[in-house]
Amino acid sequence: MTVRSMLRSVPAATGAQPIEIGRKAPAARIVPIPETALAVAREIYQSRRKRERFLAADLFGEPTWDILLDLFIAAGEGRRVPTTSACIGANVPPTTALRWLRILETRGLVEREDDGRDGRRTFVCLTECGVRAMIALMGHVQGGFSAIVDRFGADGGQLGAFPAGEAL
Repeated sequence: MTVRSMLRSVPAATGAQPIEIGRKAPAARIVPIPETALAVAREIYQSRRKRERFLAADLFGEPTWDILLDLFIAAGEGRRVPTTSACIGANVPPTTALRWLRILETRGLVEREDDGRDGRRTFVCLTECGVRAMIALMGHVQGGFSAIVDRFGADGGQLGAFPAGEAL
């Protein structure tokens, strides 16, 4: 049985998407990512891009957070991320993104993997520790938003509309 076939055989009823992290020991490194955690991460990542409609992009700079979100979403979708794509997703110069990738790797949250077919390319992914930390964090964020909805209702207390114009 291949890893792909094992991943396909996971029951959909669990509400989680199994992912393979790296390729060193695939069977032992499968971590289920809850759909809700993945949805929260997608919303955070998209919101980070949308805020540039309201405020100048140079006011914000958290490449590490962008990298972690991007890799978490990719893991949940079963996509492999080339190192260059992770750098682009960080929305900073490549040297800055590579420096942060090295820091994340040193802290055990990210690992790199050679392509195997193309010696010039490497992939980057979250480690099991990185995935578990992101799942826990997304659960915490979801809990915070749930508390807001519980307090104000799903449609009550909405913020006033602010037209998107030139970024400030």
